[in-house]
Order: sequence, then structure tokens, then C-alpha cells
Amino acid sequence: MTINKYQGKTKEEAIEKAKQELGEGAVVMNVKEIKPTGMFKAWKSSVFEVTAAKEEKDDFVDPRQVADLAAKTVKTLNLAADEKISPKEFSNDRTQDILSGRLTSAPELHAPELHAKDGLEKRLENLSNILEKQLSVEESRQKEVKEEEKEHQVVNPEGLQFIKMLYRTLLENEVNEKYVNQILDEAEKVMHSGSSVDVILSNVYQKMILKLGQPDTICVTGKKPRIIFFVGPTGVGKTTTIAKIASKYKLEMGMKIAFLTADTYRIAATEQLRVYANILDAPMSIIYSSEEMNAAIERVSEYDLIFVDTAGFSHKNDEQCNDMKKMLAGLDEAYEREVYLVVSATTKYKDLLEIADRYKEIADYKLIFTKLDETEAYGNIYNIKMYSGAPLSYMTNGQNVPDDIEEFNTQKIVKQLLGGR
Repeated sequence: MTINKYQGKTKEEAIEKAKQELGEGAVVMNVKEIKPTGMFKAWKSSVFEVTAAKEEKDDFVDPRQVADLAAKTVKTLNLAADEKISPKEFSNDRTQDILSGRLTSAPELHAPELHAKDGLEKRLENLSNILEKQLSVEESRQKEVKEEEKEHQVVNPEGLQFIKMLYRTLLENEVNEKYVNQILDEAEKVMHSGSSVDVILSNVYQKMILKLGQPDTICVTGKKPRIIFFVGPTGVGKTTTIAKIASKYKLEMGMKIAFLTADTYRIAATEQLRVYANILDAPMSIIYSSEEMNAAIERVSEYDLIFVDTAGFSHKNDEQCNDMKKMLAGLDEAYEREVYLVVSATTKYKDLLEIADRYKEIADYKLIFTKLDETEAYGNIYNIKMYSGAPLSYMTNGQNVPDDIEEFNTQKIVKQLLGGR
């Protein structure tokens, strides 16, 4: 018999884990809720633990042999009803011996007149008691080990105060509480080892940098031309951002660039992009459909990068969302593309969540955050990265072209979130 324990956020999740490992034949023996402990228990959720068992093939007895097996075992198994059962004495091998009738050296039984059926039921009941005691002993042992570990853990009072300060700082910088708790879980492990504040801070800093990742910017290798789409809500600075990035690749890297604009809703946006195109001596075309887009790309197919400015729209506008999806899906398969979602660091968290979800329906994207100069709270950058899983690429902090843009600076943002400047 195989006996294991499984944990999950819900009882159903824990049971499902048991079935996945033990198979559909798994039997749930016990379910209990484990409530969080420790100094951060108020920020943690309970988990459910399921004890499940699985009979091995050798554990089953042919029904046709049950009567003979029971009669044979009653003659040899004489366990006093008031005798204490030691879990150590009854290992899994020993319980198998009991069931298979191989055990011949048991104590005297006070009821030798039991019928075969009664004997088998009694032994099954004894087996159940043995298993329950084994589980109880194991749980007690694990509890003792945990208590012993706690005694040896050293909690630095200075570290505890620092953790509290860190919690407040991250919330003030508008990091969502869910992600703050994840960060503190990591810090708690380091704090219990008696580490200094410097070590705790260094650990948190490194973990946050790893979670944000390194910037994933425009790829300049592979087939030409590479089509770069910029999508996002209205008013986030898509056109200016395009001009900044295009200037870098044209002036600093000497690449041949071209512009397309599908933003036919705003005349000012088209004229603004045309001004930038003239300054950079780059061709520009206005497109109204995917067919016109492919034809325009064909005319500049020898260029390195083609930047496509799209119309900004509300994430609640289904019609414009579908039009955008058709535009991107209509790109000729011969071309390689990248999609960048441009969002403002000043946008409310709830709206950013809806924007991230809506544009995920259109295409996989990388993130560009604009207007960092208009806010001191950068928590939403961390929140949306954690929520969407999309790579971070660029960030802008002003209107100047081409200066006020840089590849996403992970170290700088994490320092800001932790209260640095």
C-alpha cells in the first residue's frame, strides 16, 4: 500500500494531485486545512492537505480465496484486543503478512471461536487502526522537527523592522499587495537565518530584478524587412515613441528605416509622423487595410526596419479591436514581425489589467512604458509585468526626440520601488 500526502490551495486541487500520482484508484483517507503560521500569517492563505492511499496489485486477494484465507489466518493470528500496537512493529511488510496469512507468531487471541468472515473484518479493522497510528506518529514527528527548527532560527529584530518598512514602501510605490506578499515571503526566509539588513535588502533586490528580467528590444537579425507594430490606447505617446526608437536605429546604427501609419482616425498623428519621416529622410505610407499594408511593405522590401503606427483605441471598443486583429493577422507570412504594446506609467492599475488582457487577444506583445517623468510611483510597471508575463523593452521619460528614451532599466526601476533614488 502506498500512502502519501498532497497539498493544494483547495481540497479539490489536493485530491486531483493525489489522483494524478496514484491513479483513479486512489483512496482519500483524510482531509485537513492547514492554516498559515509565522509573523506574516495575516498575509497568507490556508492550504488543504489530503492523505491518500493506493493499494498495490499484490495487496488484493482473489475473492474466491477470501474464506480459505480468513479461516487459515484466524488459526494463526491471535492478537489480544487490549494489546498495544506499535507502529514500528507493524511495518507495511508486516501488515501484508497479516492479510496474506503468512504471520504465524502473533500473541494469543481471546476469541478463537470467531468465524472466518468475522476474523477478516477484525484484521481489516486492526490494519486501519495501525495506519491511522502510523500517520499520527509521522505528523507528530514532523511537528517536533518544525518546532526544533524554529528554536534554532534566529530572527534579527532589526531585520523585522526593515521588513515592515519595506512592506510600506512597496505599497506606497503602488506595487499590488499580492506581489508585495510574494516579495516578503522571500525576505522572510532570509530573515529567519539571522541575516543582516544589507543581506535581506540584497536578496530582495536580486529577486525583483530576476522577476522583471532583462530588456527585450527590437531584433535586428534575420530576414529583411522586419515589421515593427506599435499598438496601445490613445494618448500614451505611440507616435513620439516610434520616432525616438526609429531615430536610434537610423542615426546610431545606420539602418534603413521606413514608416507606415494606420492611424487614419487622427489627422494630427499622420502629420506628426510625416514630420519625423522627413527629418530622418525615410519613406512613409498611409494604409487602410492589410492588403494596402503588404503592398506598401513590398515597395520598401530592401529596408531593414519598417515601423507601423496604429490607431489608438479604447480597450472597451470591440469593433476597433477586431479591426486591429485583422490588420496584424493579414501581414504576409513572408515577413517577420514584432508587436509592442505602448502604455503609460500613469494609467490606473485596474485599467492596465483590462488593457493587457484586451491586447493579448490581438497578439503576443512586448511592453513599452511611457511618461515615467509624470509619476513617482512605478509599481504598475512591476504589476503588469507580473500579471501579463510580457517582456519589458523600452521606457520613456519625456517628449524630446530622440533623447528621452532608453532600454528598460531594470536596476533603476527596482531601486525606485525599494525607496531609492
